[in-house]
Amino acid sequence: MRILQVRFNGWMSVFFAFILVLSSFTFFPGQAAAKTRGEAVFGLCIQCHGSEGQGDHLFGAPRIAGLPQWYIAAQLEKFRSGARGKHPDDDAGNRMRPMARTLDESDVGIVAAYVANLKLSSQVKPEGLTLVGGNAEKGKALFGVCLACHGATADGNEAVHAPSLKISNDWYLVHQLANFKNKVRAGDPAKDPIGSTMAPNAASLDEQAMKDVVTYIQSLK
Repeated sequence: MRILQVRFNGWMSVFFAFILVLSSFTFFPGQAAAKTRGEAVFGLCIQCHGSEGQGDHLFGAPRIAGLPQWYIAAQLEKFRSGARGKHPDDDAGNRMRPMARTLDESDVGIVAAYVANLKLSSQVKPEGLTLVGGNAEKGKALFGVCLACHGATADGNEAVHAPSLKISNDWYLVHQLANFKNKVRAGDPAKDPIGSTMAPNAASLDEQAMKDVVTYIQSLK
């Protein structure tokens, strides 16, 4: 119980610090000002996602550096609207939603652009595979149903709102497949019609199959 209380207090401290920092800025037009604003807003994201957006398994926060701007913005809007992050079993989403709700519409686009342009430096240790027991060959066969949207090399396709899968952490991909399967994510097609298209694909996968397909995706890097 003490550990849970410490974590709760820590999240609340981050949340209130986030509000205070955002309220201290004013909006300045222009590309340079937008970058400055994006960097300022991202300053609170590093608490969970890391100094360069590399992600942190401990907090359930995935790598976000280098994700497409359109995808980052879309997910932030889903968190803001409640289309994502409201399910009681989505611990990481529950933490992310109040953060996203402090952003206004202009901040969403600005911080999304900033994060999309982040590149991991050599000083940030790349996170290796954390999965064990995944079979890439079996995963390759399972990945066949992913091709139409995410592409043969898992680079994604903006036209069908499918993000790159190669950027994401392996543990995060497995967790999200489970969330889609169990309707923890995109459980309401009316609120998230695009996300809900993942549900039938994830529904056919058991835990081993999820590990297999993600192991294959990681092999494409």
